[in-house]
Amino acid sequence: MSSETTTAPPQALPKKMRWFDGFAMSMTMPAALIATLGASISGLGGWGAAILWAISMILAMGVNWLYTELATMFPNSSGGIADYAAKAWKSRAPWVAPLAGVGYWLPWGTNLATYGAVTGALVQAQWFPEVDWAVSFGPIHLSFPIVVGLGVIVLLWGINAIGVRMAMSFVYITAALLMIPLFVFIVLPLFSGDWHPGELTWRLASGWEGLRTALVWMYIMAWTTFGIEVCATFAPEYKNSVKDTTRAIKAAVLFCLGVFFLIPLTLGGYAGEAAIDEDPAAFFVGAFGNLVGGASDFMVICLIASLILIMTTSVADASRVLYNMGREHVTVPAVGKLDRRGIPMRSLNVMLVMNILVLVVLQSPLAIIVTGNLGYILTHILAVSGYWLLRKDRPDAVRPIKLPRFFTPLSIVLAVLLTVILVVGATGFSITGYGGLKELFIALGVLAAGVIIWAVVRKRDQASGWVAPSDEDSTSAH
Repeated sequence: MSSETTTAPPQALPKKMRWFDGFAMSMTMPAALIATLGASISGLGGWGAAILWAISMILAMGVNWLYTELATMFPNSSGGIADYAAKAWKSRAPWVAPLAGVGYWLPWGTNLATYGAVTGALVQAQWFPEVDWAVSFGPIHLSFPIVVGLGVIVLLWGINAIGVRMAMSFVYITAALLMIPLFVFIVLPLFSGDWHPGELTWRLASGWEGLRTALVWMYIMAWTTFGIEVCATFAPEYKNSVKDTTRAIKAAVLFCLGVFFLIPLTLGGYAGEAAIDEDPAAFFVGAFGNLVGGASDFMVICLIASLILIMTTSVADASRVLYNMGREHVTVPAVGKLDRRGIPMRSLNVMLVMNILVLVVLQSPLAIIVTGNLGYILTHILAVSGYWLLRKDRPDAVRPIKLPRFFTPLSIVLAVLLTVILVVGATGFSITGYGGLKELFIALGVLAAGVIIWAVVRKRDQASGWVAPSDEDSTSAH
């Protein structure tokens, strides 16, 4: 965003990004694999994890292909898939707008807490293994990793507060550093002599028990694999909203499909399932030490940089979604304002406070993920089913990219599959050992609060005569 001071806040996000900027943002998803890879291998076995990650990514590929059409229908939307869902369901169920908006914003918005916790654990494991103090104040818990995570949260908030160009510079630096551990994870084990893929196991049981376990893990994996839709959120900021959005999504899909299948096999086969079972969160540290010897400190720094990449993207994505919700009066209108530099500063401030609270209360990365995933998968269901509704309700709308007809029934099939994953996953936290009733009730409470706030704002708008802007203009040619 522009760093120049103007006499009045701009009314739209500046168009300064290209498709490769969006693709760089999507590199957060391979980095996000770090938070759940160890736990998935420990719970499913190396082969089970690799197959399920690949299946989840194939589902994500189908879903995100649908979004290429929706993104070009609404190239001025900074709300991403949540806004697509709202527009599709607007005439039938207007309350879908806050439900999808909050459901999408919560997991992206809490990523600072999620990966701040992982960063703190890595810093402690690599450099401060003997520091084990912890204090509690009611529901608030502090420890060395948590304090490190809090410091990272404040740092990333500050970087995004400076502007998108500063954030993008940071994204490219951390994305480049991410390539180093990805190369180490995927390539070096193959030539180390200690790679034993034959020792990887398949820990999924047969029958309903195994299917239920797989669905619960796919519920957790969906956050990582489906997250490439982040490319669509920045549609209004691309120089060419139509071409850049679709190019970014397609590049992200193809790259992530290969990474998510290979890493469980290569790194899992090298580190060994026994080592992963012992420490699923930080087994990378020992693997780095064995693979690169004295360079292990540098490799962990690269790994932490990849986590910071996730958090940088998450702040940028979630702040724009909250800004769009405020701008369209789906939530408190005050957050739908840009400052004089074109930065959604109020949305950034809300995220700062929320992540600090989430980190000191929930702490566990997977517990945070399963909390946010309920709304996230629900938003995908609403957006994917919205594809069918938009084809039905607006057959003559301008679609710069119009997918073949078979994508319409495919959208219904994908919506059903996601619904099954949502229902089974949200009621099966105990299978993975991460999350429980507390996380479920927090997720439901946040979604309910979003709808209540929308109802209050809508009542005030009706009393004041405020009229929501029509989205028809966004479907015109660009």
